[in-house]
Amino acid sequence: MSIDHRLLDLLACPRCKGSLQPCAQRQALCCPRCHLQYPIRDDIPVLLIDEAKPYEDKPA
Repeated sequence: MSIDHRLLDLLACPRCKGSLQPCAQRQALCCPRCHLQYPIRDDIPVLLIDEAKPYEDKPA
């Protein structure tokens, strides 16, 4: 998965409004503040809090 950094600069975590980063070994975006990962489906980030899952390791 390769996400455009210009797009990443525009996206924010819907919970804390912090920045998002690509997650290591996952098709997801991670919020380092909330420790939540948001899935990417069909190359589209799903930024819904109900779809987020907690993670414990560091993002890529």
